[in-house]
Amino acid sequence: MKRIALLFGFIVMTALCARAQAPAQQEGVPEGPALEFVCELRVNCEGTYTVGQTSHGNRVVIPIVGGTFEGPRMKGTILSGGADYQLVDQEHGRTEVEAIYSIKTDDGVYIHIRNCGIIHTGNGPDGKPEFYFRTTPKFEAPQDSAYDWLNNAVFVCMPGFATDCICLRIWKVL
Repeated sequence: MKRIALLFGFIVMTALCARAQAPAQQEGVPEGPALEFVCELRVNCEGTYTVGQTSHGNRVVIPIVGGTFEGPRMKGTILSGGADYQLVDQEHGRTEVEAIYSIKTDDGVYIHIRNCGIIHTGNGPDGKPEFYFRTTPKFEAPQDSAYDWLNNAVFVCMPGFATDCICLRIWKVL
């Protein structure tokens, strides 16, 4: 019982300290989660092909052939053999993405990733063109590795493009 009381006290103190350090919120607006940068992946792709119109939509496949990643707690290479599977709805400017691939850290640990999200293009309320591209990667890392923490959190990704690759910047939701 004493351990539970101590744990509860620790949780309350941690929350109060975090709240004291957080920027002021607008009155009536709930406080949102914080983010911690995890890494940036620089993904190389080639040989895109279209399956065509399927019962689920227009299927496009983009093979992943390699790349690198780096962040404060991890660094390594992206393995060849994965792909980005997309369902494209050109009429509505919407694409569902699901990339499935693996990475290998510099210390030899293999990690599997499934990264799902949305790409949307169109005009905003003001009539100006808008581009939205966000994903939510899920990691499968060995539980007995230094990367087990990837199994126990939610992540968000803001992709971007470079001349020779797709850049995926990933944050952990705190």
